[in-house]
Amino acid sequence: MHQDVIELRRFYYGRALGRIAQGILRERLQTAWPPAQMSGMTIAGMGFAVPLLRPWLGQARRVIGLMPDGQGVMGWPARAPNHSVLCAEAEWPLETGSLDRLVLLHALETSDDPKAVLAEAWRVLGPGGRLMVMVPNRAGLWARSDSTPFGVGRSYSRSQLERQLESAGFVAERGEAAIYIPPSDRRFWLRTAIWWERLGRRIAGVLVAGVIMAEFSKQVSAPILPARRAAVPSPLDVLGGIARPAPGPARPAHNDTASQEAKGQTRTGPGGI
Repeated sequence: MHQDVIELRRFYYGRALGRIAQGILRERLQTAWPPAQMSGMTIAGMGFAVPLLRPWLGQARRVIGLMPDGQGVMGWPARAPNHSVLCAEAEWPLETGSLDRLVLLHALETSDDPKAVLAEAWRVLGPGGRLMVMVPNRAGLWARSDSTPFGVGRSYSRSQLERQLESAGFVAERGEAAIYIPPSDRRFWLRTAIWWERLGRRIAGVLVAGVIMAEFSKQVSAPILPARRAAVPSPLDVLGGIARPAPGPARPAHNDTASQEAKGQTRTGPGGI
């Protein structure tokens, strides 16, 4: 079940905890996909990914915010031409292979049919396109709290997420975790959020993050044509038009002894000894 867009907007833009979560996820996405390298590309976000896409507005060729009809839509960005659109969660108004980058945030875990969502993601991504999926971590505190959007819907482990995406045809590229602070509005956690984030990235095996981020790619194999038998010409056929060598006539054999005797008789004459 999708969350209401009003609640999502209130969390990410109205609560200090939501603004911190937005900043952490956006920074991770910028590290993976630097905006300066997105020139000429088309990037889209499905679910409620628009808070993360602002850095690409002035860099990418096109930025699109897709919002499912079960969630609702809002105009984005504020005080600027609109880039968001309302659509069915498995029927996006995009041409096949038209996207270079795609972000799923609050889309997969709340979908009624995640397989259909991933099939649509596969359709709209071009060959070599990249997909970033952000879902609640099953082992984290955020998935157990109803006070944030990450406490709604299904939660995942990293291996579960990778298996589901690979079954949809995607290739896993890398995975990481984010948001190591507890889902609390207390000032201590809000003030030390960046410190906890840096510490968590160093000792991720000890601290448990609230969000799993995994990047996947769409790899399309080249078509394999039916096998054909190659005809290799004979080396002699390459020399077509040139007569083949033939053995010459045999030369008469010479008797060296008889020849020498004849020469001796010529020198001595009849009276020789």
